Amino acid sequence: MAFILFKPLGRIIALLVVLVLVAGVWFALEAHPLGGSGREEFVTVEPGDSLATIANEMHDKGVISSTFAFRLDLTIFGSPTVIPGTYGMAQGASFSSLRSILSHEPNVVSVYSGYTLHEIAQEVAQHTSNSFGDQFVADETTLAKESGFGSAGSLEGLVGPGNYVLSVGELPVELLDQMTANFSKLAKSVGLTPSTHVNGLDAYQLIVGASIDEKEGYYPANMPRVARVIYNRLARGGPLQMDATVEYYFHQDGGTVTPAMLQTPTPYNTYLNAGLTPTPICTVSKYSLKAMLHAPAGSWLYFELVNKNGTMQFSTTFAQQLAAEAKAAKNGIS
Repeated sequence: MAFILFKPLGRIIALLVVLVLVAGVWFALEAHPLGGSGREEFVTVEPGDSLATIANEMHDKGVISSTFAFRLDLTIFGSPTVIPGTYGMAQGASFSSLRSILSHEPNVVSVYSGYTLHEIAQEVAQHTSNSFGDQFVADETTLAKESGFGSAGSLEGLVGPGNYVLSVGELPVELLDQMTANFSKLAKSVGLTPSTHVNGLDAYQLIVGASIDEKEGYYPANMPRVARVIYNRLARGGPLQMDATVEYYFHQDGGTVTPAMLQTPTPYNTYLNAGLTPTPICTVSKYSLKAMLHAPAGSWLYFELVNKNGTMQFSTTFAQQLAAEAKAAKNGIS
């Protein structure tokens, strides 16, 4: 009788052992996927995100194939305190390497159109060190002389927007090389080459104009007509009178432009100086570049943001501009 009872019990134990082995193999393959790491993905952690939320995004991006396995790994080996920001992670990376990434500062510098080099350098220093940031600035000045777009001693406007992973041991010049390579791809995608000329502007001047358009137009829908305003004001021969250029000198992004700022004699004060600024004033997008390359026909000389949804009104006469300013004030836009 005892033998009869032992036989089913033995089968159950054997089955449990098999299940444990299968589960162990499955977990091992999840934690250390075969085939090695794949494409780089970017996972952004927002303030207040739980580890479950982070794991779900990692799964959605193909970084991990099982959120359950990853959370089990965190339970076994400990959960890191994750700092909000963007992290570069390879698809199919091991759980141990992912834990290591999440245990440190965000390893991605995100460059958006509209960012200035000053802001990018600050971002780089924040993710690395002050010395790395200082060298980044120094290398930027050196590389500017080698730009194919004839820069005026600065890479302002000549770095491409995008996410840049800060690899271990990477040098500032290598990071800058990636950024300028991205700009070259961006320029090529919209048909801008070092030999391009449009409406009397060379390639570098087109980038300068695009950077002003980036700040002043802000929304892609506004940029083509803002580009035409820039061309029309240049053709008129007077100053551009663009607030964004004045703000650039003071490292100010938006906000109030004071009378004192307007009266400050700087190369970027387009109220006091005619023509374009000596360099771009920010990182440009494909939208602002396309706008400068293919500005629509029109006689507009003025534009005004008249609605909080980004709608602009374009005017030919100053009287029309005054009416647009009154409309903006009525809609609560100062």
